[in-house]
Amino acid sequence: MNERFGHREHLYLAWSAVRFHGPEEAGDHVVSFIKDVAAQHGAPQLYNETMTRFWVWAVATAIEIGERGDDFDALLEEHPQLTDKRLPWRHWSDELLRSARAKARWVDPDLEPLPVTPRA
Repeated sequence: MNERFGHREHLYLAWSAVRFHGPEEAGDHVVSFIKDVAAQHGAPQLYNETMTRFWVWAVATAIEIGERGDDFDALLEEHPQLTDKRLPWRHWSDELLRSARAKARWVDPDLEPLPVTPRA
C-alpha cells in the first residue's frame, strides 16, 4: 500500500479535497477514502484519524496562507514543511500519536498546540 500511496499521494488527496470540498468538509472526504483504501488492502489497523485530519488541516492552512495554493507542486515548493512526514511529531508525542485513541478519533496535541490560522 505505501509504495503506491505514499506521503506525496496523501498530500495530493488532501489538496484535492480541500480545493473541491473546502477546508471544512475536506477532512470527512479524506477520512472516508483512506479508511476504504486501508480496508481494501487488508490493513485497517494502519489508519490513524488524528494523523489524517492533521494533514488535511496542514494542507488547508498552507493553501489559505500561501500564494500558490491552486497548483499542488507550487504549494509544496512554497511550503516544504508539508513534505516532512515527521511534522505531526512537533505537536504530538509518539506515544499519543500512535495510540489506539488517536487512531480511532481526533486527539488534541499534547506537546504544542496547532497554530491558529487567519481566516480571509
